[in-house]
Amino acid sequence: MADGTIELFRDEAFRQATRARVVAVRPDGIVLDQTVFYPMAGGQPGDRGTLRATDGRGIAIDDTRYAEDGALLHMTQGAVPFAVGEAVEAVLDWPRRYRLMRVHSCLHLLCRAVDEAVTGGQIGEDRGRLDFAIPGDVPTKEAVTAKLNAWIAADLPIRHRWVDAAELDRQPELVRTMSVRPPRTGGRVRLVEIEGVDLQACGGTHVARTAEIGPVAVVKIENKGKQNRRFTVALREDQPPS
Repeated sequence: MADGTIELFRDEAFRQATRARVVAVRPDGIVLDQTVFYPMAGGQPGDRGTLRATDGRGIAIDDTRYAEDGALLHMTQGAVPFAVGEAVEAVLDWPRRYRLMRVHSCLHLLCRAVDEAVTGGQIGEDRGRLDFAIPGDVPTKEAVTAKLNAWIAADLPIRHRWVDAAELDRQPELVRTMSVRPPRTGGRVRLVEIEGVDLQACGGTHVARTAEIGPVAVVKIENKGKQNRRFTVALREDQPPS
């Protein structure tokens, strides 16, 4: 929950819309009492979509971000047609979100395929990247691609569960990315598990099974420092949202 906004996407990644009430209209965005829009965090871009009133008034949401005070902002460039207290429907740009979910889940597999400390990353709509600190030999694009597609073809379930933040403190290895700290919501942390492959703390949105990711390929490995290597992986087949 961000500044009173119930973050439905944490437990309902496949929910595409919700009824909500306008809590605040600020120069930098609209705050709702609950939302399906994911705000930019952890390398995952903020969601886009629309807010609509029952009488047809609506506005496009260009981005979703946390404000410095923690408020979850639905950002727009147009004049806001809603008043505080008004009911609206928040509707995601679902095809874009679903592609981001596919890429994000693929990056969790990439974490395990390379299996070194992650120093940074970014999620895009058709590809994503992770930077790894690799002290020894660097695996080839072909080897990592083969691992990823084997796990994807196995159609492994992807689940999440909440644990007390103290458990994460006792198991720091559950945080795979050195540059990003997972969100702590009400003293809890969300773990994402790909059955038999990976378990890590993560607040982002994911598909429900690895087969939803579709075929992928490691398209580039770049040298970004003495031991830092950047792996870029791309979706190789268009797959309609389910």
